[in-house]
Amino acid sequence: MEHKSESTITPPPRNDVSSMFDRIAHRYDLLNRSLSFGQDVLWRKRMKRHLPDRADLKLLDLATGTADQLIFLSSDPRIASGLGMDLAEKMLDIGREKIKKRNLASRFELKTGDAIHIPVDDASCDVVTISFGIRNVLDVEQGLREMFRVLKPGGRALILEFSLPGNAVMRKLYLFYFRHILPRIGGLVSGDAYAYRYLNKTVETFPYGEAFCALMRTAGFENVRANPLTFGIASIYQGDKR
Repeated sequence: MEHKSESTITPPPRNDVSSMFDRIAHRYDLLNRSLSFGQDVLWRKRMKRHLPDRADLKLLDLATGTADQLIFLSSDPRIASGLGMDLAEKMLDIGREKIKKRNLASRFELKTGDAIHIPVDDASCDVVTISFGIRNVLDVEQGLREMFRVLKPGGRALILEFSLPGNAVMRKLYLFYFRHILPRIGGLVSGDAYAYRYLNKTVETFPYGEAFCALMRTAGFENVRANPLTFGIASIYQGDKR
């Protein structure tokens, strides 16, 4: 079944997303944990199950933010090294401190980088990940093509993103929370109400399920599939480069 936006909400502009994330950087991790009831940690750790089954993987994490995805994958022995990229400098600063405190600086590095113009060589990465960031990319199709470009043959893209539950009752509860509760709490704690209104609008207007898988196939990926998480409120998409 194809899942496109069913919302009448107008998608918000994405031109200055990095500035928005810099404004909420000081509360970003706290709000991720509390507003998802800790599920974001479980989802990020679940990415390990979808890594290619071979050693010495070179990882690129796009829209890395405060480096949570890099850190949660760092314990997997298949990951030899990792590079995280983001346009939000204050988020990267927090991520660098987290990496330093965990003694991971010899394996992982954070740099400024845009997902639609990734500043790395062709066919230079074994795995490219992006968690809760693809819907913020200014040109999603170009971002997917860039992910494909930087992957080595046999490499894999893993994309963790919010989706909408298939169950009608669950969907209503989920949308009520996203539209009415999450923006109020997020705005109160972060001091930036717009950022959390932006969140629910992007989730509701972004393609998910088979519609997003189709975008990945168009970018060149094979063996594409969606792996729903927690009643379908999030999904891990994966695609391989032959």
